Amino acid sequence: MVLASGSGSRVGAKMNKVYLPVAGRRVASWSLDAFHQVPEIGVLLLVIRPEDADLAAEVTDGLDVELVHGGRTRQESELNALRHLASRIADGSVDAVLIHDAARPLVSPALIGEVLRVTREHGGAVPGLAAHDIVPASETATTGGFLADAVRVQTPQGFLAKPLLEVYEQAEREGFLGTDTASCMEKFSPLPVRWVPGREENFKITYPHDLTVAEQVLTGSW
Repeated sequence: MVLASGSGSRVGAKMNKVYLPVAGRRVASWSLDAFHQVPEIGVLLLVIRPEDADLAAEVTDGLDVELVHGGRTRQESELNALRHLASRIADGSVDAVLIHDAARPLVSPALIGEVLRVTREHGGAVPGLAAHDIVPASETATTGGFLADAVRVQTPQGFLAKPLLEVYEQAEREGFLGTDTASCMEKFSPLPVRWVPGREENFKITYPHDLTVAEQVLTGSW
């Protein structure tokens, strides 16, 4: 699933930042295209705000993408998407779920494929970069014991589908709101999650300067 239901007010635009133009396309379309290039991806969801329906239709035109309305929080948006997939999770046709921020347009098909591979092998996978300016990540939440240093977590984060849906339903019942998907899994599931090396270019569009950098990378002028 690709999450596009936030607003991104810090970028200073009047519209949802994932629909801003970058290198001749809207930000969200780059992520969708990257996922479409991974043969193992069977179902692709774009989680949107209802008021962005026209823009979402534009970026998914000609692509096999299912649209799902998000919620008031990131976690609620993810739960809506998981419930949309619930019947396919139950029958096993969806065995793993990758959750990605549409505001990370430079994600590569190679990283997506690696996160999916490690997810299927171990139960969960989170990409990240070593960092020295943040608090060390929880061993259980991100690495299953493979990483001692702090990490700057990226997306997509991948998890086996059935445990993920169960965890999100439990979090909803108990009123738990995590900081990201991995934090929910840490709270309610013993499922091992492995760290996958992230990519420097897989940064999140947060401020206006980030759009300029993304444009330069995508056009090869960086």
